[in-house]
Amino acid sequence: MDPVTSCHGVLALELKPGAVPARLVLAQEAAENLAMGVARDLARFDGGAADLDLALLAAAYDPVELLRPGWPLHRELDRLVAQAPGAGLPRVIAFADREGRLPGQLLPHAEFGGGALRVLPWVLRGPRTQAARVAGHFESVLLDTGMAEAGTALAAQDAFGVAIEHARHLTLHDLAAMMAMQYEHAGLGSAWPVLETALMAPSEECWLDAAPEPLLRYANGEARIALFDDESWLSAGFAPDRTRDEARLQRDFDRFQMRQRQLAALFEAHGIPVLFEHCPAGADPREVLRG
Repeated sequence: MDPVTSCHGVLALELKPGAVPARLVLAQEAAENLAMGVARDLARFDGGAADLDLALLAAAYDPVELLRPGWPLHRELDRLVAQAPGAGLPRVIAFADREGRLPGQLLPHAEFGGGALRVLPWVLRGPRTQAARVAGHFESVLLDTGMAEAGTALAAQDAFGVAIEHARHLTLHDLAAMMAMQYEHAGLGSAWPVLETALMAPSEECWLDAAPEPLLRYANGEARIALFDDESWLSAGFAPDRTRDEARLQRDFDRFQMRQRQLAALFEAHGIPVLFEHCPAGADPREVLRG
């Protein structure tokens, strides 16, 4: 018997400027209606999707809540659909409840509620040969051709009570590529290789080592950031220009510390633990981070 596997993706909703959803979690009837639209969309992109279970987590998340090591929301969605009754025929399943609540670990976090891009996780699950073929096809076509049908977009707009500019389907790799571009435009492109390693190859090691950027090492599932005082920062060569006067050097050091906090917040938002490791003057900060 062909073992069961899954294809993971999202319905991505780009909100109109300034628009705020009236709700982030759908009640059951609205969730089921939207799930049917998603199922029709995916079958349009590849007819083989209609032979697989489609499960939708009917809540609108910030992308950082999905793009985390181990893909925890999709992993939980896999577990839920595996336990759902009615296995044997292709099913369309929406996970919400009649009051629009979800278990606490699945609720969108309010701290990430202000973004203009919201994503709903979906899973296609079935025999490995079929699911893998569909997944491979989606990797090649969804980024360019994955616009949702008008009916699906309108169902999402009505269900979440928010004006939507675009609605499209993406694989998780597509979503990661989109976020990489956004971080590049936001001046955070130097952090993406480390984030990508944590997502795609979490057992591997990756460094951010490009002074005057903060020094950071990802390994063993956590990010370690070298913590300097002003003396060790200068001696380690992270000052952009040592010839500046003391006041300008202090401003440079303040900006360096702000950048450290910014990177730490970014990694923590993606579910990656961050540790600051003090590096005294004269010590090799790279060896400190390896310790």
